[in-house]
Amino acid sequence: MKRRLFISVIVLFVATALFFSCKQIADQKKEEPESFISEIVHPDWSKNVVLYEINLRQFTKEGTITAFEKHLPRLKELGVDVLWFMPVHPIGEENRKGELGSYYSVKDYQDINPEFGTLDDFKTMVSKAHEMGFFIMLDWVPNHSAWDNPLATDHPEFYMKDSTGNFIPPIGTDWTDVIQFDWSQPGLHDYMVEALSFWVRLGVDGFRVDHPHKTPKEIWERARAELEKIQPVLMLAENEEQTYFLEKGFDMNYSWELHHLMNRVAQGKESVVSIDKHLKKEQKTYPDNVYRLRFITNHDENSWAGTIEERMGEAHKAFAVFMFTIPGVPLMYNGQEACLDKRLKFFERDPIEWKECELTGFYKSLNELKKNNMALWNGDSGGAMKRIKTNRNNRIFAFSREKEDNRVIVFINMSKKATKIRPALENLKGDYEDLFSKEKIQLPLIDSLFLDAWNYKVLVK
Repeated sequence: MKRRLFISVIVLFVATALFFSCKQIADQKKEEPESFISEIVHPDWSKNVVLYEINLRQFTKEGTITAFEKHLPRLKELGVDVLWFMPVHPIGEENRKGELGSYYSVKDYQDINPEFGTLDDFKTMVSKAHEMGFFIMLDWVPNHSAWDNPLATDHPEFYMKDSTGNFIPPIGTDWTDVIQFDWSQPGLHDYMVEALSFWVRLGVDGFRVDHPHKTPKEIWERARAELEKIQPVLMLAENEEQTYFLEKGFDMNYSWELHHLMNRVAQGKESVVSIDKHLKKEQKTYPDNVYRLRFITNHDENSWAGTIEERMGEAHKAFAVFMFTIPGVPLMYNGQEACLDKRLKFFERDPIEWKECELTGFYKSLNELKKNNMALWNGDSGGAMKRIKTNRNNRIFAFSREKEDNRVIVFINMSKKATKIRPALENLKGDYEDLFSKEKIQLPLIDSLFLDAWNYKVLVK
């Protein structure tokens, strides 16, 4: 009897352990996004671009489109290509937050915020930007609108309501200055497609879509098809989990997980091993032709999470090199090239102080490399990333990328310890130039390579 009871207990223990082991494996698989096929044909001009985000309110002392326009020559010299404007629409006054309100509380989807100027000012700026070779991307807010957007009166059926029939802000947020759209309404689909088309007909080259999480992917597939009857567009989704948006609607999405991982590595909470593991997961998930947005800051991170210096400290240049050289589309936020050292206020005026600093030339060099070296081009226009083994793989992230006659080799010390390495470079023989020092270097190296804490070396062929 005791033996039978003992065997039953053992069987129950094994069965329980097996159940939880299988459940854990199933949960892990559920967390990892599945691979998919993207049918997107990217605009040809997007193959080697860098995005630059513009906070018009804070860009100049005047905070206007006309004042911004004077900076176009400087941005051209910096080497950025796509100018992404945070929302330029009129801002709601009802339940407004702060003195000037949030850009993301849209009162009219087909007009310009009078704080910035007029629709004619915008048209003039777009025309000049195009003449200089820039492309224009607008921030688009499809999840919610201002309380006093005329749609709330003319089409109340476009909005979600509570049990008493009242409009509601997005559930689970403190966004009390906006009300939630109801995307089950076909009329809302028609309105949004027409509003997007309005701006493309004015010359806008694409959209960064804010918080698309609760919008149906079909609307973006329809919108893209309609917009491309006017001209090719570049579409960026501010999400990561819903990869199905990239099947037919969007060119790229945010690499939020990698961004937060870079912060943790810079803070000593993770190591290069985590970076390597994450990128391997990305390679399994995303087709080669899909774009990923790479960034170390943006308007949300700067205002709410902290400056680059606050989050990354001495590691920030190492991770800037990283985001510009791994597969993906780099993003710069206004002021990044001017050593922006403050959190820009979100609801009030807080102009950027423009100055040349050590980062101006640093980012100019990275922009030039991205544009001119085919190995670093976007999607399947560029070269695949191949890891280079070293004797310090727990500290050094080393890799090469190659396309036709172009090759880039990158070594990044992702630790606070100076490190001497012996990389395996037998298959990468040749003459190279150091991107920053312009020193001529021949591979393979005769001696070990020494990298200070958070230091990097970019070799170009």
